[in-house]
Amino acid sequence: MPDHSAHEHSTHEGHHASPAAAPHEAHPASGHQGHKVHPSTPAASHAAHSAHGAPGAHAMPEAHNKHAGHDPEAFRRLFWLSFALTLPTIAFSPMVQEWLGYSLSAVPGSRLVSPVLGTVVFLYGGRVFLAGGWSELRWRQPGMMLLISLAIAVAFLSSVATEVGLLHLDFWWELAALVTVMLLGHWQEMRALGLTRGALAALAELIPDEADLVDGDEVRSVPVSALQAGDLVLVRPGARVPADGMVEEGQADFDESMLTGESRAVLRAPGDRVAAGTVALGSAVRVRVRAVGEGTALAGIQRLVAEAQASRSRAQAIADRAAAWLFYIAVGVGLATLVIWSLLGDPEEAITRMVTVLVIACPHALGLAIPLVIAISTEVSARNGILVKDRLALERMRDIDIVLFDKTGTLTEGRPAVTGIWSADGDEHTVLRLAGAVEAASEHPLAMAIVARARDAGALPRATDFSADAGRGVRGRVDGALVEVGGPRRLRESGADTTVLPAA
Repeated sequence: MPDHSAHEHSTHEGHHASPAAAPHEAHPASGHQGHKVHPSTPAASHAAHSAHGAPGAHAMPEAHNKHAGHDPEAFRRLFWLSFALTLPTIAFSPMVQEWLGYSLSAVPGSRLVSPVLGTVVFLYGGRVFLAGGWSELRWRQPGMMLLISLAIAVAFLSSVATEVGLLHLDFWWELAALVTVMLLGHWQEMRALGLTRGALAALAELIPDEADLVDGDEVRSVPVSALQAGDLVLVRPGARVPADGMVEEGQADFDESMLTGESRAVLRAPGDRVAAGTVALGSAVRVRVRAVGEGTALAGIQRLVAEAQASRSRAQAIADRAAAWLFYIAVGVGLATLVIWSLLGDPEEAITRMVTVLVIACPHALGLAIPLVIAISTEVSARNGILVKDRLALERMRDIDIVLFDKTGTLTEGRPAVTGIWSADGDEHTVLRLAGAVEAASEHPLAMAIVARARDAGALPRATDFSADAGRGVRGRVDGALVEVGGPRRLRESGADTTVLPAA
């Protein structure tokens, strides 16, 4: 069989295999195992990466960070339990029964259903709002939490007063419905923040837990947190770089898509810089550590994502200011109502109307609409591989008419694909079959694209005597014949006639 080294259908320099055009998405992380991050745990607390710090985890007053320690899963459970209790609370409400013209008085204990279930919803589902309202009051920054707390506390106290005969109000159903609706809004907001934290966790997992430290003639495994600037580490084929550094010995192609979005591997030789989290392909290299922890490029990306968690959109800021003003207005109007009706000689009606004002002043729509908008916009962005640095920037996107991209290479699927095959003798099937057989032993992204296309065309023969030359290509024997796969440089070094190749 003739030597097929001159038959080139794909190269390790991107000559014929090009990324398939499609909307940009991050290249899937590979080569990292052993991480299990709880969905509710911020990535900055990833135990294995404690040395990297917690980007964006600055101490904040509770009133400034109403979501501190809140778990989306806990709010999901709170909402569904409160929702289940709210339905019978509303159904057994005398006021609702009168409105809808039905009666459940024949049910044993019917008068206790709404008070008992309403109390459970208030104490179990409403405690987070009461705690948040108290924090806002303590820090003298009234907002949505304080407004909700005021409404549910007044509804609860007036309903209790009604049960002991002091008032004639029926707010148990309103109390339960208010808590449930607000839990729904808060749950959706936590889900939106969770998507950003999930992105932060994914970035943290790009750093391996351990590194191979070169100590004289020995190579030993150490925790990444133990690395210091100046250490020499061994990065094996398919492994991730544990810290920012410079290649000191060896050369290899590196998958840097997690930093650049480019699916094409980049050759790094002695003297070239490599970033933590990137993947070495094909061969091992030794890297001199230059930066660890917060000094790495990956940590900088983590800080950007963390800033997105703390950022607020203009709509959120307006909602918070509106809630603060509404609190003052509700309290003022409530007190004015009490005074005016008391002066009119009807103190009982004065209390009833004051309570009504305070309860209905709680902005159900305001507390639900903003979190839902945040949840939907953040979720859609995250699903499309977009990390939002600032929610205000996302809000301003509505005014954008034209988007300019700096380079077409970024607009890819994040993985190469074979888009065309050419053979000097016209036998494209044989070229694909032989190249796929040799590349099957390679970890290079372009090799994977070639193998995928070749396997689609049929079974591949087994290659022997495989060897890889970083930055040039691979070679091996298939059915006894030498087969080389590489770019123009590899062909020239092999003495092949490159003048017959079509223009790229």
